[in-house]
Amino acid sequence: MKLDNLKIGLGITGSFCNFKEIKSVIEDLKQENVEKIIPIISNSTKNFDTRFYKAKDFVNMLEESTESKVIDTIVKAEPVGPKNLVDVILICPCTGNTLAKLAHGITDTPVLMAVKSHIRNNKPVVIGVSSNDGLGKSLQNIAILMETKNIFFVPFRQDDFISKPKSLVLDYSYIIDTLKDAMEFKQIQPVLSRV
Repeated sequence: MKLDNLKIGLGITGSFCNFKEIKSVIEDLKQENVEKIIPIISNSTKNFDTRFYKAKDFVNMLEESTESKVIDTIVKAEPVGPKNLVDVILICPCTGNTLAKLAHGITDTPVLMAVKSHIRNNKPVVIGVSSNDGLGKSLQNIAILMETKNIFFVPFRQDDFISKPKSLVLDYSYIIDTLKDAMEFKQIQPVLSRV
């Protein structure tokens, strides 16, 4: 499966330390000749200035890199499904908070609304987990989502097993291959990255 001519919704939630990777993710998607990348951001991403990024600068970077306006409200996210705006949604990074809400049907951010709206069309959602409690309370939500139709995970690993033994982060090198498999409704294997 190729990604040529696909429209990809890029959901970004508040794992701020991972924001430095997003521009590379966008560039990698462009190298695959996707038709369009539509950034969809959480409320935290839109509103919080952090030591990693100023919110306004990050949004500007997203819009310049993708050449698309950011979806940053629930109202703007709702038409994703009815208007068939994307072929797949990649949530990257996906926080433990977003995992929990997704696993339990809570729709209170633009990213969650876009996913809810999108999955009604029987299309795939790819999750790139980034959570300091991925092997703690968030693990049950990962398990729920792994068993949920049309939800697929980018392989992940412990990012600092000594200082943060419960922390998980996606392996960015697998994003493209995960998307390709997800478009065929397959979960890439192994899910636990060896890197």
